[in-house]
Amino acid sequence: MLKFYFNGAPNPTKVALFLEESGLPYELVAVDTRKGEQFKPEFLKINPNGKVPAIDDDGVPVFDSNAILLYLGEKTGKFLPPDTPNNRAQLLSWLMFIATGIGPYSGQAVHFKHFAPKDLEYAHNRYQYEGNRHYKILDDHLAKQRYMVDDTYTIVDMAFWGWARMAPFALGEDAYTKYPNVKRLVDEVGARPAAARALALKDKFVFKTEMDEEAKNFMFGHLKAKVA
Repeated sequence: MLKFYFNGAPNPTKVALFLEESGLPYELVAVDTRKGEQFKPEFLKINPNGKVPAIDDDGVPVFDSNAILLYLGEKTGKFLPPDTPNNRAQLLSWLMFIATGIGPYSGQAVHFKHFAPKDLEYAHNRYQYEGNRHYKILDDHLAKQRYMVDDTYTIVDMAFWGWARMAPFALGEDAYTKYPNVKRLVDEVGARPAAARALALKDKFVFKTEMDEEAKNFMFGHLKAKVA
């Protein structure tokens, strides 16, 4: 059976949504990153990058949330657009846009807004700017169509939802006012029964919530790393 290495962060939640939508059987394995469980040898065999999520599909390891979505979509044939060259190109383009833009810039925007020392104005401004720039691209795209790829609900919408539902936390409470088309799709995906089940998975476990010094050292490795 497929093993899904999980916690309640945005990237694992994307994969949880696919699994709940598709009905694929899976075993849920909690990884508490504030306790450093992502660095255990048994997990690093699945994901040498030491990040959640990852899956072990009967001996086939896959890591990175977007790679997992593409792998599972192609394996099952589910949540992919009609098979045309243009749809394939759009699927890959927007999935990679989320993988290389929305995810990283949202994550850094969250870090410098909520966790980094408050005197890092340059870094905070940079990631707020880039985060907003990326969400504006999403909003303009969604002004022209219902879903990310044509009018078909796909893995790209799942990847989108994982981070876009957190946009106010990353960019400020007015994020959805600025990006109403983003909010529209977040609300539509979030209203799906599978989304509620995906979000509830974290409640099956007790994850560490304190951001104490131990958690900071596990979560933010640069705090203890020596740079040559």
